[in-house]
Amino acid sequence: MEKNNFLKIPANRILALVLVDILSIVVSAFAALYIRFDFSFIGIPQRFLNTFEKIIVPNILFTLLFFVLWKLYKSVWRYASANELINIVLASFCAAATQVVYCNVAKRFMPRSYYVLYWFLLMILTCCTRFGYRLLRIINNKRVAISEKNNRSNVMVIGAGAAGNMILKEIAGSRYLNLQAKCIIDDQPGCHGKLLQGVPIVGGRDKILDAVAQYGIDEIIYAIPSAGMQARKEILEICTESGCKLRTLPGMYQLINGDVSVSKLKEVEIEDLLGREPIQINTEEVWKYVSGKVVMVTGGGGSIGSELCRQIASHAPRQLIIVDIYENNAYDIQQELIRKYPNLNLVVLIASVRNTNRMNQIFATYRPAIIYHAAAHKHVPLMEASPNEAIKNNVFGTYKTAMAADKYGAEKFVLISTDKAVNPTNIMGASKRICEMVIQMMNQRSKTNFVAVRFGNVLGSNGSVIPLFKKQIAEGGPVTVTDPNIIRYFMTIPEAVSLVLQAGAYAKGGEIFVLDMGEPIKILDLAENLIKLSGYRVGEDIEIKFTGLRPGEKMYEELLRDEEGLRKTANKMIFIGRPIEFDEQKFERQLEQLAKDAQQETEDIRKTVKEIVGTYNYNEKGADGI
Repeated sequence: MEKNNFLKIPANRILALVLVDILSIVVSAFAALYIRFDFSFIGIPQRFLNTFEKIIVPNILFTLLFFVLWKLYKSVWRYASANELINIVLASFCAAATQVVYCNVAKRFMPRSYYVLYWFLLMILTCCTRFGYRLLRIINNKRVAISEKNNRSNVMVIGAGAAGNMILKEIAGSRYLNLQAKCIIDDQPGCHGKLLQGVPIVGGRDKILDAVAQYGIDEIIYAIPSAGMQARKEILEICTESGCKLRTLPGMYQLINGDVSVSKLKEVEIEDLLGREPIQINTEEVWKYVSGKVVMVTGGGGSIGSELCRQIASHAPRQLIIVDIYENNAYDIQQELIRKYPNLNLVVLIASVRNTNRMNQIFATYRPAIIYHAAAHKHVPLMEASPNEAIKNNVFGTYKTAMAADKYGAEKFVLISTDKAVNPTNIMGASKRICEMVIQMMNQRSKTNFVAVRFGNVLGSNGSVIPLFKKQIAEGGPVTVTDPNIIRYFMTIPEAVSLVLQAGAYAKGGEIFVLDMGEPIKILDLAENLIKLSGYRVGEDIEIKFTGLRPGEKMYEELLRDEEGLRKTANKMIFIGRPIEFDEQKFERQLEQLAKDAQQETEDIRKTVKEIVGTYNYNEKGADGI
């Protein structure tokens, strides 16, 4: 819509162009005769002057018609380029060729060279009237740039390709951007020492820091959307050392859509420094199994749940039901989806998954076919201080929702699990492992396909380290890291949700889906990079403080127990863990005891959990709180 409005040129401007074109046609036609007869008006035979008078009106009409057909009145001439030049050449040629045909049909002959001269002159005059406007703008912008030189930011562009070229053109052609391109960095040796849009290409990535000092760079724009994640990470890590503001293009699709502009640039985020290719899913498979279905998302207002709702809404479900206990979160995602998908059949319900009657009532009313169970307490230190709440909400919230799904004939139930469920050292991870066991048990007894999806830490989610680090940096530090050697697997929220959706498409029942998340990342590296991205120096402007591991926290996380094994899926980034066998009748008795302990607020509930999850290890001395 914005693009269409942008291209709507005012009628008075079109009228002015038409009048200028009529003048150009008349001048070109007469000048062609004048040149043909050696620049002598007296030398032009009277018969040709008479013919000129008779054909000039049809000539004007035909020429204007071709100008319309070749869209010479729709182009935005302040951004005129090679495409507009080609249109002018073709429109002028068609006008000249039509004049030849008309003169021969009407028996009103002109010298043969007249037609060639007319085409050439018309083309030149039309180019002058169109491109002259752009030339005047460029001259004016240069004048303004010189007068405001001290107030403009010096920019380095990384990438001498198509995206970098478009960025440079916009910087040069706009008077509203307070930017001045000073140099370009590109790893292709063949272009070093050359100019792009008048800006020197000074070298490869090894020259970034030297060029920043040499040209007094204030801002760096990364404009290589086609580069792999590892190359992107390496270049951006060098850029963070410069202390300059960093911005980057969102992705390759921006270039494909011709959507490359300074307004589309975004700040470099910590995700850009992960050095891992984003996970790709088969959207057609997801579309087929979500489209036309009633889909429920519990915990739909949370970080993962709300992104699930966004992506599901884009796949045309028959109805989307959001269930959350927190009304503010539910309201936010509700209003967002109403704005983006006005035709979506959306139901938002405030409810607790711990309430058996409420869950049964929701399932009986709406009969969801697919359930994504994202409702959970997930904060490790908080759950260490309130272990009974972790059990009530995570274990029995899952159990009651799963029972309702079975009772009311749902097709699929997808549990959102975590890598902390593997060899857990905290009550949150242990509760999630019990949830996985509940899912495995329910799958054996129900026609509903029950599966779990296990992944690592999610960047930017509520309670994750990135928002905490950003807040600490904004406050001037220090940034707190528990241990200099602590590592974690990371993924973005959209990646996590993509995995969940793809797992739902693959699900046959009983599986634990695991994402190949690449190499783990040191939390210390994340903290240092985020400080640099914020324009500060580590240790000088912002200090990093080590606080020690918190109760229940591991130095590293695991995605799969050794005995679970791995099986490939059609997506090379997604694997299936083989479920571990256990005595289901014994497990049911243990759940009954666990429910009693949780309701009675027993202080030693961890012992009961340990009996269920044999791999659960906890520090009994420090288990009662923080």
